[in-house]
Amino acid sequence: MRQLDKAGNQPHLCRTSAFTLAPRPSLSLSILDPIFDILCSLRPGFLTLLHIYIQHTEVGRAPPTESHALSKHPRPQVVANMDQRELESRLKALHKAVAEKDSAANVISILETLKKEVVPTEELLRATKAGMLVSKQKSNPNKDVARLAAEIIAKWKKIVQAEQAQSKKKMPASSPPKSSPAPTNPTNEPKAFTGDVTKRRWESDKVDTKRTGVPSRDACIGLMYNGLAFMSSESSTHIIIKAMEVEQAAYDAYNGDSGEYRAKLRSLFQNLKATTNRELGPRVMSGEITAAKFVVMTHDELKSQNRRKEDEKLEKENMLKAQVPMAEKSISDALRCGRCGQKKVSYSQAQTRSADEPMTTFCECTVCGNRWKFS
Repeated sequence: MRQLDKAGNQPHLCRTSAFTLAPRPSLSLSILDPIFDILCSLRPGFLTLLHIYIQHTEVGRAPPTESHALSKHPRPQVVANMDQRELESRLKALHKAVAEKDSAANVISILETLKKEVVPTEELLRATKAGMLVSKQKSNPNKDVARLAAEIIAKWKKIVQAEQAQSKKKMPASSPPKSSPAPTNPTNEPKAFTGDVTKRRWESDKVDTKRTGVPSRDACIGLMYNGLAFMSSESSTHIIIKAMEVEQAAYDAYNGDSGEYRAKLRSLFQNLKATTNRELGPRVMSGEITAAKFVVMTHDELKSQNRRKEDEKLEKENMLKAQVPMAEKSISDALRCGRCGQKKVSYSQAQTRSADEPMTTFCECTVCGNRWKFS
């Protein structure tokens, strides 16, 4: 394979040896024969590189990378969870569609969105009353709407119950308290109010009171919020939930949006704002007084313990003052009643004029009750 040049100098690789090291393809390199003769006279290292290049071209392209393969099959998009504001918007749309007797297809579309996009939590369902609104559709005349509403309620109930069970399991596994533990609040726990509690209103707390779709009822919810929030450091979330419960209880107790319903809520608001009855609001917020009981309590029942004791003391004092000494009466048969003619007349005498004037005699018939006087 190796040949010496005419001068007997250093051997070199000829064209034949080049093809031995780097076998060429049948057709693809045939046009390179003239160039190959020149290249064969170069250093052997070049031929080695050329051999490697030819092998690479015969192998072909590398297989597609994993990222390229995955790009042909994109991952399905994940539907974002619905937040509280969007959920309230969908619930309003559902209430409006049902109230206006919209088509069943539109109602089903809204319910399908709620079923797919809502990740229910106990706090979210309480704040929006989503469970109550959707549950009403289980009695919808349309069977598809009723069936879908029942499926949503069953799904939400299962998720919330699983969440509650999970939280109970985590409680015993909590680490033992340290010597000086710092109070920790869960991320989803509403924060307490830190502003001026004497000026709290739903407007300043930026709370949405449009919960029923009926302006008069929403106004009553705002009124109850203002009463419960007065002098209270409770979170706005807790207060609006309790205000909605009180309004709903009054709505049920007084046959809807009636004059008695509005008058009762105004009376409750005045009692909640009374400076002499500061324990009423906390008792309602804590659940000691339920919403159903609160809306039917009388004026005396709404009074504070101190106010009740003061009223009882004042009543006793008034009774003692009213018990003035009365003149003793005598019965005489010398006096005749002018009405019935009987002589069973009791009388008493009192000095009603000056001392030198005769006394006035007050007479009362014990038979007919006729009364008269003379002096």
